[in-house]
Amino acid sequence: MITRRPVADTGQITLIGGGPGALDLLTVRAVNALGDADLIFVDRLGPAARVQELAPQALLVDVGKRPGHHKVTQAQIEQQMLSAALAGSNVVRLKGGDPFVFGRGFEELTAATKAGVAVSVVPGLSSCI
Repeated sequence: MITRRPVADTGQITLIGGGPGALDLLTVRAVNALGDADLIFVDRLGPAARVQELAPQALLVDVGKRPGHHKVTQAQIEQQMLSAALAGSNVVRLKGGDPFVFGRGFEELTAATKAGVAVSVVPGLSSCI
């Protein structure tokens, strides 16, 4: 697990790989992080359909992208996550597969690091492995 501690008193961001999409393929660490989340940004390819069962306290934000249709741009996703974390929220970014395999996890990790927000990564099972 990659973790960066905050430089200020803020919330945190956890980047979670949701695996091939089935809720029961999430890691224990991912399930625990979802249970602590205030806000979850979900991808189209992640196991979002039943994630509310694991995080009934959290607000779900659909930021899923389809080819040719990005209702929320990557820059907007990063800004919304950072704003929430800087306001003290425990933010989760739930992605399909692994956050770094065909994902934008590195960009999100870099944005959090530059903003001084604590960030951790929970790798997911990748369907390509």
